[in-house]
Amino acid sequence: MLSVHSTSVELGGVPTEIMVQGFADRILVLVTQMGKVGNLIQASIPSTTPLLSAHDEESNSTGLPAPPAAIQLTPLLGGASSEHLQTLHSLYAAQIATIIWVEEAKKMAVDRKSVVVGIALRREGDADERKTFHGVMDHLYRLLV
Repeated sequence: MLSVHSTSVELGGVPTEIMVQGFADRILVLVTQMGKVGNLIQASIPSTTPLLSAHDEESNSTGLPAPPAAIQLTPLLGGASSEHLQTLHSLYAAQIATIIWVEEAKKMAVDRKSVVVGIALRREGDADERKTFHGVMDHLYRLLV
């Protein structure tokens, strides 16, 4: 089981906190630039679904594992103020969960726990959204290794 890991970084000039905490039945990840939990989304996947194929590892130019098609995202609390933000939050939840599942599999974890992601980000332009997204994923990797 994961212990509590957290970091505070500046992404695009905005203080950003990332926290990962493992529980018996799921893993909680909070990403906030606003000091609150924000929109909670649960990501789950059947344990029989493969996470990566050899093709995915070779062709991925972003360095991030591709979220599996079988991923299920369930809104738990809160909601985004626009369709664009809802899509962005879903993208964060799917990518964060996939990173955690891949890293846990590398550690020979038997269970594939659901991942609950809390997202509270400041509104930015499209270019800044990409930088923030990749910055969050990079720092998440650093927390997990």
